[in-house]
Formats: sequence, structure tokens, C-alpha cells
Amino acid sequence: MNIDYSQKIPNNVGLSDDRTLQRALEHWQPEFLNWWADMGPEGSTAFDVYLRTAVSVDPAGWANFGYVKMPDYRWGIFLNPAETDRRIGFGDHKGEPAWQEIPGEYRANLRRIVVTQGDTEPASVEQQRHLGLTAPSLYDLRNLFQINVEEGRHLWAMVYLLHRYFGRDGREEAEALLERRSGDQDNPRILGAFNERTPDWLSFFMFTFFTDRDGKFQLCALAESGFDPLARTTKFMLTEEAHHMFVGESGIARILQRTCEVMNQHKTDDPAKLRALGVMDLPTIQRYLNFHYSVTIDLFGADLSSNAATFYSTGIKGRFEESKLGDDHVLKDATYPVLEISGSEIVTREAPALNALNEKLRDDYIRDTMAGVGRWNKVMQKNGIDFQLTVPHKAFHRQIGTFSGVRVAPDGSIVGQAEWDAKVRSWLPTEEDKAYVQSLMGRVVDVGKFANWIAPPPLGINKQAIDFEYVRFN
Repeated sequence: MNIDYSQKIPNNVGLSDDRTLQRALEHWQPEFLNWWADMGPEGSTAFDVYLRTAVSVDPAGWANFGYVKMPDYRWGIFLNPAETDRRIGFGDHKGEPAWQEIPGEYRANLRRIVVTQGDTEPASVEQQRHLGLTAPSLYDLRNLFQINVEEGRHLWAMVYLLHRYFGRDGREEAEALLERRSGDQDNPRILGAFNERTPDWLSFFMFTFFTDRDGKFQLCALAESGFDPLARTTKFMLTEEAHHMFVGESGIARILQRTCEVMNQHKTDDPAKLRALGVMDLPTIQRYLNFHYSVTIDLFGADLSSNAATFYSTGIKGRFEESKLGDDHVLKDATYPVLEISGSEIVTREAPALNALNEKLRDDYIRDTMAGVGRWNKVMQKNGIDFQLTVPHKAFHRQIGTFSGVRVAPDGSIVGQAEWDAKVRSWLPTEEDKAYVQSLMGRVVDVGKFANWIAPPPLGINKQAIDFEYVRFN
């Protein structure tokens, strides 16, 4: 399905055939551009950036590279091709034709899901607004900008659904998506993780590894939706989300590689000595990992949730890779293991599977995350460094669900307040950690040059050389 770039709003949904919708979206477009000017990457308006732009949604067409000024990027509305005679694969409507319009009784819940997903997209841009000022290389600056424009397009994807299927309520929600601000005291973003600051590139790489991975799993669950336009939209979004996670995983791997090189060169693992040499010590990276992981797994919601059960039973939101699961896809009598506190211990009990769907998705995410952290550990292994990054227990540092407010150590043991206070500086980033990482953040924009604290990538973008001019400053 080719994308019509002759349109004011590029799309593959036949927008020109619906003049009312087209006018509504064209009215929203300048508001989006104003938001981008106010909250998009700071000071970047005139840069020519080597960006990937979709020209069609088939595998050969969604990655077209060339220099683009970001305000001229062709954001638009791209849906995966419709699947002939698609059927709902789960819940009470299993086997029925997928919905092309919204069933009235599910309208409120679908709107809530679309708005919540849509709100994360501009929030990410806002959180990353200042990072370009401290980019460690042109390669990294380009990757940041690629993520920014794609988060903007994902916002367009959700806004299209709001305008097309939710009437005046949808139009008002679309406007509100541009009014909330990440971290704002009076009008914050909906989800807590999207109000956290992203002040440095270590945080950015952790965010794109952990929090964009949450996006992957949420989008995969929505790609199963009985509401076909939502499923088609999120399936295309997933093709772009993969690059965001690549930026995070490879970014941390490159930080680890550089630290290992300096450790071997100077034969030291002393954090103070490594900091004096201008690299990030491994215990600090572990503390950042602990923080970003724990904040992200809260995004999956409460361990037991009647809303999750409702979304599943009504066919709105499925499970990760629903079609590959070997059960009845209805789950009326099924159970799933969840954790709870019994005295001074964390124990496992069986709960109704429908109510434990958040926990099932969280566990799927944790397995995927642990595989990625395992790949990071191979960096140390290849460099002969005896250090392993670990994923903390899923009850650690939780703000939502069963373990909200419970003091749990990274190894899963429940601790008292005194022990928590004594050890938290070794578990979570300290103000000194943050200040040190911030002190490393100096902009490097000479072609082919990289900051001292990060190694170059093994390969460039789109088969370009590492010393390619990924961003041109005009």
C-alpha cells in the first residue's frame, strides 16, 4: 500500500475521499506543528537530518532514507493492509468478524486505550527535548531525531483514530494530547514514567531500551484488537518501534564497551578511578538499570485488574502473540500465577487468568528484557571483565499494584525501612551519580568523532560509514 505524498497529510487511508475528516485533521495539523516548534528537539529547526521516511507500508517501502529538515518531515497516517475476512481471535467475540466501526458499548473503553497510547508519544518527545544539545556524536544525534519524528508520527496514528471514529469527543481528546506536558505539575502526561526527566544520554538509552520495549508489548497486545483499524495502525507502528529499542540496546552496549576498554587499559575496576578517566563505572550503570526497569514495569498496571479482564473479554485488547498461545483464548476457567505478600515473604498463588492479564504481559516483557540484558553481559564477557548486570526482582521499587510502597530489595527479599535507607544508595542512582553522568554530557558534532564515554557503533545507519555526515548544520 503506497502512501500518497501529494496530499497535505500523507496517508494510505483514502483521506481525500472523506472531506469532513480531512478538514478536521488539516485543522489539527498546524496545532501539531506549533507543539513541535515549542516542545520538539531544541534548536534543531534548520538542521538537515538523514532520516528514514515511510513511502509505503510493505517491507520494501517503509524505510526510505534522505536528508530532511525535521519541521518538513512528512508525518502522516499509515495503516497496515487490511486482512481479508479477519476474525477476532479471543474473548467473548472469538471467531466473529473484526469490527470496522466501533461497537457502541465499547466506545468509552476503546477511547481510553487510544488516548493513553497517544499520550505517550508526544511525552517521549518532550522528555527528550534537550538531549540534542549534549549528543555524543552525529550518529547518535541522528538516531535521537529519528525517534523524535517517529514518535510524532505515532501521535498522528492515534489522532487519526480519535478523529475518524470518536466524533467530537475524539477531536477534543486529540487537542488535549497537545496540551498536556511531560512533568507539568498542573497538566502532566497520563502515565507516571512519561513524566520522569530524561536529562542525559544514559537515561535516554535506558528509556529507549526499557520503556520503548513496554511500547512494543502494549502495541503487540493492541495489534490483536477486534477493532480492526486499531490493530492495523499498531502493526505498522511496531515496524518503527524496533529501531527505538535498537538505539537503547546498542547505546548501552557501546557505553559498556568503552568502559571495559578503559578498565582493561588501566587495569582497574575502581569506580572513582574510572570516573576520573571520564567513563561510566559499571555499578552506576546497574543502578540506572534498576531505576528504569522498575519504573517501566509499573506501566503494565496493577497485578490484578478488572479493566484488563474487560478489555480482553470484550475483544478490545489481546495478549502478546495471542495466536501462538495454546489455550482456548477465552480464559473463563484459566488461572495464572501472581505474587503476593505473606508475612515477611513473597509467595506465588494462582489467580483468575482474566484478571491477571497485566501480570502475564509484564512477565512476557520481563523475559524479553532479560534476554537483552544478557546480550549486554556478553560485552563484559568478551572483554574479560568479571561483572554481570542483573535485572532486579519485579517487586523492587514498585509504585503500582501489590508491591506499591513495600520495601523490596533487588534480590526479592522484603526489608525494613532502616535497611532500605542504608542500602538504597547502592540500588538506585544517587544525586552524585546523576551529577557525574551529567558532567560527561558535552556535545560532539565533528564528523566521525565520539565522546570519550561511548564507543563507536560497529556499523552505520543504512549501510553508511560511521563517519558519514548524519546531520548537517545549516
